[in-house]
Amino acid sequence: MLAHAFKPLIIKGRALLPIVQGGMGVGVSAHRLAGSVAHEGAVGTLASVDLRHHHPDLLERSQQTHDQAELEALNNEALAREVHQAKQLAQGNGMVAVNVMKAVDAHPQLVRSACAAGADAIVMGAGLPLDLPELAGEHPDVALIPILSDVRGIAVLMKKWLKKGRQPDAIVIEHPAHAGGHLGATRITDIRDAKFEFERVVPETLALFDELGVTRDSVPLIVAGGVNSHQKVGHYLGLGAAAVQLGTAFAVTEEGDAHPNFKAVLAGAKPEDIVEFMSVAGLPARAVLTPWLKNYLNREERLQGNAKADPRRCTQGLNCLTSCGLRDGISKIGQFCIDLKLAAAMRGEVGKGLFFRGADPLPFGDAIRPVRELIDYLLTGRRAELLG
Repeated sequence: MLAHAFKPLIIKGRALLPIVQGGMGVGVSAHRLAGSVAHEGAVGTLASVDLRHHHPDLLERSQQTHDQAELEALNNEALAREVHQAKQLAQGNGMVAVNVMKAVDAHPQLVRSACAAGADAIVMGAGLPLDLPELAGEHPDVALIPILSDVRGIAVLMKKWLKKGRQPDAIVIEHPAHAGGHLGATRITDIRDAKFEFERVVPETLALFDELGVTRDSVPLIVAGGVNSHQKVGHYLGLGAAAVQLGTAFAVTEEGDAHPNFKAVLAGAKPEDIVEFMSVAGLPARAVLTPWLKNYLNREERLQGNAKADPRRCTQGLNCLTSCGLRDGISKIGQFCIDLKLAAAMRGEVGKGLFFRGADPLPFGDAIRPVRELIDYLLTGRRAELLG
């Protein structure tokens, strides 16, 4: 394992590098990225949403049916394959986690499938994962890691879980002003609220643990959003966090599972190219202003005005979200098929895809570097390009 000056991240008795790779769908963080990160001794994370896109045989079978149960079964098969492949790449190192969005309708089965396939941890956000202990109840060795953004949400979850005799094995604290993809705020206007600042949330959470009689070290805190330098890693670990999580920086590594065009769009985006909008899932989201998104936002008001509940609007037949702005006619939120748009982005279709991205500059600018170099830089400050 890489030598560094920080304390290890301890989850389920495992000593890990204090670096977590965030889960990114559709198919952006699949087995190659997650397995490569875990191989280095850190936490690699598969995004469970619609991994069929990495398996041509499953996609072909999908085209022969519109039955939701059959499509979900194919997704679960893809997830199991990806977990097995990631574990093989990891070779027993680090930890392979699976991110499951609470907002996804099939989240209970995805949790069970990930656990059965051998995932080391389940990470869940996009809603309060109050039922996660029950969903993973038959797999007590699997670490359970909720994603939250403020101390109020953490307090609600901790009290509910403790009544069930379970506490989180770690908590990801995600800052909506910096993270990519779906954000942990109710409205876009709330994203930059001071209650989300790590300098506030981390100490407040540690004080909450004291109030609840929870040993501070027993629930490591992982800060996520805007971590793009060795200096920031040192700052947040000094603040009381046990690890940091990065998404976009890992998405653009050589081992990232998405198309090179996807990586180029994310790495090349300037601050003015990154926008916030309401996702079809009913959450604020952050992405690059690519041609499709620019066109969509220009038409958003009109599309929202024409919103109507119609199950036929789910042309995929997957009904992937519990609540979908397009299918359910919810006029205040997104009016597009998020599965289609994220899959197009993963395939590198710049004119058609939705390219989720964090708000901050990347550690290596627009350069595409290996996972090992990124982790090395974050933990030691060394930059390989400066050495050779």
